Amino acid sequence: RVFGRNAAAVSAALREAMAQLPVDINPQPPRRNSFEVSLVKEDGSTVELWSGIGKGPPRKLKFPQPETVVEALKSSLA
Repeated sequence: RVFGRNAAAVSAALREAMAQLPVDINPQPPRRNSFEVSLVKEDGSTVELWSGIGKGPPRKLKFPQPETVVEALKSSLA
């Protein structure tokens, strides 16, 4: 549940920041107990915007603030 709730919050923030950007949640089966956000560019390359792997405990450190991911997205598109 906590993964889904955090994914929904990050997804909503990304859609609000860039409405034309398609957002997919788990297009492939996710790694167990991990939370990652990646940008797949038009050329097929992937840019990791956030990875909670290796963070925590506490568990809340494994999840980003939505604003952090939006800033990472903007900087990787600039």
